[in-house]
Amino acid sequence: MSGRTSRERSRSPAEYFGLEEIGDSPVERKLTELKWKSTKQRLYTLLGLIGAGIVFVSSLNLINFSIGELITQWPQFLEALTIGESPYFPPGELVIPFVGVSIPFVDFGEYWAFMMEENLILRIESGGSLLGLGLLPPLFYTGITIIPGAMFATLAVAVAGSVLGMPLALFFGVMSSERVVPYPFNFIFRATMSLIRAIPGLVWFLILIPLAGVTTFTAALAIMVDTTGYLGRLFTDELEEISDGPIEGIRSTGASKSQIVPFGMLSQVFRQFIAWIAFDLEHNVRAAIGLGLIGGGGLGLELYTQRQLFKYTDMMACIILIFLLAGSVELASQRVRSYLREEETESKTGVLEAFVTVPQKIIASTLGRRGRP
Repeated sequence: MSGRTSRERSRSPAEYFGLEEIGDSPVERKLTELKWKSTKQRLYTLLGLIGAGIVFVSSLNLINFSIGELITQWPQFLEALTIGESPYFPPGELVIPFVGVSIPFVDFGEYWAFMMEENLILRIESGGSLLGLGLLPPLFYTGITIIPGAMFATLAVAVAGSVLGMPLALFFGVMSSERVVPYPFNFIFRATMSLIRAIPGLVWFLILIPLAGVTTFTAALAIMVDTTGYLGRLFTDELEEISDGPIEGIRSTGASKSQIVPFGMLSQVFRQFIAWIAFDLEHNVRAAIGLGLIGGGGLGLELYTQRQLFKYTDMMACIILIFLLAGSVELASQRVRSYLREEETESKTGVLEAFVTVPQKIIASTLGRRGRP
């Protein structure tokens, strides 16, 4: 054992890194090969870290990142939190009866007052008819009008865009599959969806402004186009993974191509399609919030307006509703997907996790980045 240890210690650095042969036996040659392979992996890792470091430093220089500026602006940020004229968290006091002790807390009443004043949720007015659409004649009750607020406008943009985009996504998804359209003709549909996915939904909104103006309708159209590209690609991937047994069985009965597609192919992925639609709706709600920041209406537009006025209290009221809306839709979507999957392989999203991850998901959805649910 001591002789073996002494031989290992006497090896040169070249032998240690696999640059020279350790010996002539097959075992020693294999060991040299493994050492050289390990050395190359270390070199590639080192080069990757150096390259990532260079890119990171260059990115900081490009954005003019400055620690000094953060330190300088920190007092102003703290003032905006609780001290300023319109802070993010307006201070209040909770007086305990019969004791006379007051406990400081956040005055949520100011948030609620702004939500009601600007109709961020909904408003119920006397007179007129339900929803202002004449759905129910006011024969046996005092007529009321329900006016949906900015939160429901955001939800409506997401729902309308998703529903309008689903037929197009299904069409492109089916036509992009080699099982339906042979190569290279299916590449036309794949290329179209790739082009759609290459352009973020925010840019689609700007492109469609001459068509419908800076409105919620344009935001819904942008989400429709975005849904076509992403949901269609997901449909194509699902169709490529189906088994051939049901298809051959239906074909053996003399069924035509138009019958094989719905009964032999789409029937196998119905659950997966519904799960992806639920996930896409969740994504589109966050995308609708981001589109509102550039004029797409809803909570995003209200948030941008209050930021322009530096009313941080009102901004926080909008952010609270964004958390509630996006988090609630995500929870509902996740539960639907979990119910529909035959074998649940993902962990259930908790309530706290769903609401905490809302901000980064809104940013990702606005920029057109999606991940598997």
